[in-house]
Amino acid sequence: MKKRFAGLLAGLVTLALTQPALAEFGLNMRQGVTDISHKVYDLHMLITYVCIGLAVLVFGAMFYSILNHRKSKGHEAATFHESTTLEIVWTIIPFIILIAMAIPAAKTLIAMEDNSDSDLTIKVTGYQWKWRYEYMDGDAQGVSYFSILSTPREQIENAAAKGEHYLLEVDEPLVVPVNKKVRFLVTSNDVLHSWWVPDFAVKQDAVPGFINEAWAVVKEPGTYRGQCAELCGKDHGFMPINVVAMNDSDFVKWASEKKSAAAAAAGAADKEWSKAELLAKGEAVYGKTCAACHQPNGKGIPGVFPAIEGSPVATGPVDQHIAVVMNGRPGTAMQAFAGQLNDLDIAAVVTYQRNAFGNNVGDVVQPKQIKAKR
Repeated sequence: MKKRFAGLLAGLVTLALTQPALAEFGLNMRQGVTDISHKVYDLHMLITYVCIGLAVLVFGAMFYSILNHRKSKGHEAATFHESTTLEIVWTIIPFIILIAMAIPAAKTLIAMEDNSDSDLTIKVTGYQWKWRYEYMDGDAQGVSYFSILSTPREQIENAAAKGEHYLLEVDEPLVVPVNKKVRFLVTSNDVLHSWWVPDFAVKQDAVPGFINEAWAVVKEPGTYRGQCAELCGKDHGFMPINVVAMNDSDFVKWASEKKSAAAAAAGAADKEWSKAELLAKGEAVYGKTCAACHQPNGKGIPGVFPAIEGSPVATGPVDQHIAVVMNGRPGTAMQAFAGQLNDLDIAAVVTYQRNAFGNNVGDVVQPKQIKAKR
């Protein structure tokens, strides 16, 4: 009996302390790609080993006592009542263990909160259900855009069609330079969100009206994926994060291209667009921005999100329709999109909604009309 127990205990200890075994079963946390993520991983492993060691000692002593000091062998219960020595021992030992764990934990937490001397600051704002990235300084200063789920609708609706990065793909990833300290200012426009990238060991709550900070230094170029880690509404699971780390020269080139694209989009407000062009653009904007609530078929979700099909807004006065899209409806889930979409996008999506889903109102809204209402 003793040999069996000892063998079983030794086997469990060996399995628990063997990192390859943990990795094979996918039970351990990832090491990540930043210095902080490595420190967090090392701290995690240290605490894990301490807990395993304590469990082995405590349960080993307990089972040994049960097996070898049972009443059937003639033993009687020992009495430790008012033993000063024992009181001192079982107070000092846990204290030493806690201090041994607290010192490295405190060092890691202090390092995680040290946002000083950053090379680049990016404001991260959570929306239902997308992220907005604003570059506050550096080569990309002034660049601002939304990052939205890009997993095709057919994958979402058909489990058999799932891709490799199902629900973890976006149209516009966050781009950062490698070997630069990037500070993230995390907040929210509506409800609680949480910006979480496991490879960076960054998980920061996005709270309306507050700004929380985090930082990362990515050493290797690549794409790193995460997602919102706060239950933020019906499409919580459709709010992924992609971070692309680039070499410095590639980052500068990307920033220049984004600024040129933003200037071109601003200039589009003065162009006269055809109905066909607006419908094509509007369909794309609707799919990315509106379909989550109003559904791809425009029928909405009864009792939750109103339909676009036959809607009194989409078939009523065009100025009222534009006002709802731009300013939202306070007290409802309808957001104000004046700060989220440019003039062309708003003009296109309003045109599309008034001419799709059987509405066929026939209106054509030009970007200059939206520009005039800002």
